[in-house]
Amino acid sequence: MRILLATDHYPPHIGGAQIQSRLIARELLQRGHDVVVATVWQNGVARVEDDDGIPVHRVRQLRTLPVLVRMRRQHHQPPFPDPITVLGLRRLMRRFKPDVVHSYGWFSYSCAAALLGTNIPLLLTARDYGYSCATRTLLHEGRHCTGPELAKCIRCAAVEYGRSKGLAAAVGVRLSAPLLRREVRAIHSISSYVQTIVRRDFLDDRKAETPATGSIVHDVIGSVHEEDVSSGIGGSLDRYLVQLPAEPFLLFVGALRRVKGVVQLLEAYQRLEEPPPLVLIGTLERDSPPIPPGVIVLRDFPHSAVMAAWERCLFGVLPSVLPEPFGTVVCEAMSRGKAVIGTEPGGHLDMIVPEETGLLVPSGDVHALSGAMERLIHDPGLRERLGRKARVRARQFTPEVAIPRIERLYVELIAHGRTQ
Repeated sequence: MRILLATDHYPPHIGGAQIQSRLIARELLQRGHDVVVATVWQNGVARVEDDDGIPVHRVRQLRTLPVLVRMRRQHHQPPFPDPITVLGLRRLMRRFKPDVVHSYGWFSYSCAAALLGTNIPLLLTARDYGYSCATRTLLHEGRHCTGPELAKCIRCAAVEYGRSKGLAAAVGVRLSAPLLRREVRAIHSISSYVQTIVRRDFLDDRKAETPATGSIVHDVIGSVHEEDVSSGIGGSLDRYLVQLPAEPFLLFVGALRRVKGVVQLLEAYQRLEEPPPLVLIGTLERDSPPIPPGVIVLRDFPHSAVMAAWERCLFGVLPSVLPEPFGTVVCEAMSRGKAVIGTEPGGHLDMIVPEETGLLVPSGDVHALSGAMERLIHDPGLRERLGRKARVRARQFTPEVAIPRIERLYVELIAHGRTQ
């Protein structure tokens, strides 16, 4: 099959979405498909490059035309069809002639516009809440949102992005949704929770039964291959691993943002008596809280070094305040045989079976989080039992399991399109 993967996020920028986008592309290529990636143009990165046999096309937006572009750390796609992106995608589709377009993120709005008048099926991946939530967090005034309302969404987005950008984001998401619903043939949700929110907020609880009318497929693609447990751990990583404590430690991995529960984690940690060291591996953001003395913050860690850190830690603590869509780092920690403390509601529930593969606490509950940390610190038998079962459960969330299911969906979509 000829597959065009269109995504907001792709390396060299690092994150869960970037890792999963590359994994999908590489797995499909290895399985004999012809794969091309379309993604957002970035400063200082080649417009077209070869990523180990995968052509990657970085498509400009109106605001990143040479006469308008500003230097930014990272450009993001707007939540509406961008005319320059639409033209770039149409040119790419004419040359590549894809059998199916598989899209993720706000790039999908431009994909939907580019596909108008064609019979190429569009598969949408929902990795977050961005098709109905302008901030993509499903939080309203710090609490879980009960659903989109334009005035409420504008206020939320204004706090997140500023007044003008927030207005554009909220209105863009609302006005672009009908076009996306019209063009999409199937939706692939990365967790049961995301699937529920897509049904509630994007499809308005429509109960579609066939791919042609927007069916929802629940599937997950993890971030590591089971056979790669020790790959990359060697001399090249020594300069990173030497920064880790020599003694056992607690580990958080992710952006050091308030929505990731960093404030609650630090408060819960301070309540512990003589705890092991706490290591935070991630990026400092504009809303990162002050880090107290004694807490170790490590930045710019490559993915292989992060995986090595999971091997060495006591357990993982990933206490998101937002309803986490999935939580790639949870899957990574579990694949290394580590118990994890996660939060509910959200996608953590797909991976963490309470008292069996990890522990779950209510999001934002510092007391419950502190108690769960105390249990795992002082009960090595519990840690080891949870870790063993976590490693087994993580095998359900690997590319080897998920990609064949997505391939079957591609086949169904293409076959249905040919009968239209």
